[in-house]
Amino acid sequence: MNKFLAENIVSIKPSGIRKFFDIVSEMKDAISLGVGEPDFDTPWHIREEGIYSLEKGKTFYTSNSGLKDLRQEISNFIKRTRGVSYCPDNEILVTVGGSEAIDIGFRALINQGDEVLIPQPSYVSYEPCAILAGAVPKIIQLKAENDFRLTPGELLSAITDKTKILVLPYPNNPTGAIMTKDDLSKIAKIIVEKDILVMSDEIYAALTYDGKHSSIVEFEGMKERTLLIEGFSKAYAMTGWRLGYVCGPKEIIAQMTKIHQYAIMCAPTTSQYAAIEALKNGDNDVKEMRTAYNQRRRFLLHRFKEMKLDCFEPYGAFYVFPCIKEFGMTSEEFATKFLQDEKVALVPGTAFGESGEGFLRISYAYSLETLKIAMNKLEHFITKLRQK
Repeated sequence: MNKFLAENIVSIKPSGIRKFFDIVSEMKDAISLGVGEPDFDTPWHIREEGIYSLEKGKTFYTSNSGLKDLRQEISNFIKRTRGVSYCPDNEILVTVGGSEAIDIGFRALINQGDEVLIPQPSYVSYEPCAILAGAVPKIIQLKAENDFRLTPGELLSAITDKTKILVLPYPNNPTGAIMTKDDLSKIAKIIVEKDILVMSDEIYAALTYDGKHSSIVEFEGMKERTLLIEGFSKAYAMTGWRLGYVCGPKEIIAQMTKIHQYAIMCAPTTSQYAAIEALKNGDNDVKEMRTAYNQRRRFLLHRFKEMKLDCFEPYGAFYVFPCIKEFGMTSEEFATKFLQDEKVALVPGTAFGESGEGFLRISYAYSLETLKIAMNKLEHFITKLRQK
């Protein structure tokens, strides 16, 4: 059958995250800190709205773009949080998670051979989705000494006459890094000067622990050249509802809607009704979950300090990215041996790009009790390594 398979699909590697997830699922009494999924239930009032929509028989297709009421609430939310106005009629598209928005955003913009700049370490889907759209991914290797922020110099050195899109993945998965307002202002000037587009994945925007999240769309000249991708999975603990959205120039949104129309039709109707309630009345839920995540974040950083394990302080998402270079092992070797010896699954940094070598992603979307047990096991493991 191999002769029938598409070469560009075969060439793409499976997700490095799933490998360890699959192993731990077969291992009795193992702890996994590898999945980026909130451990909270979707708040009851949001679930209730979804249930009510089913009870009322609201089970039909919505418009391709999504429920008008939901797009209006998204517009209100972005105006409130970013200070930027998007027209719900033609500048907002409701998608099946943020991941669909990434995929169809590339497909709507890429011509064969266009270059897409992808800072790494970053979410595993950017590079394969760019390849599937016919792009040439150009990786920008982010550095720990810069707290994994994208610098103007790194961006300038990566831009060529074939560059079309910069992916801006902040707050960042896997590092937890953020871009400050000052950082973004410098990047925005380069984007405008070089006349390229930005795909700004802000799915973790609500989970920022050092002041208010800053978005590239807030800067002059950037709304008209940015696809702003957001969603409900992380902030509202709605991963299984599979709902996201993208805001952008009407010309691009129209083409993305066309792809969405033929491939998907519309996002799940029940999820859309629940999302309206989330945007209207979910701020306190987000605040409570963010407070809990921050407590866990601070606990992990404190434990790393006690272990003398190097880790920069992340201010976004729900991940930490400790350095394990001192042990002379690759990230995959360390993660594999730790899983075998201590029955705790972490994700090798290389799952998110080559620049993740020497690091591990640890998710703190788990209970404090689970994190305490896992950190005790990590301390035991690295103490043995240091004694060799």
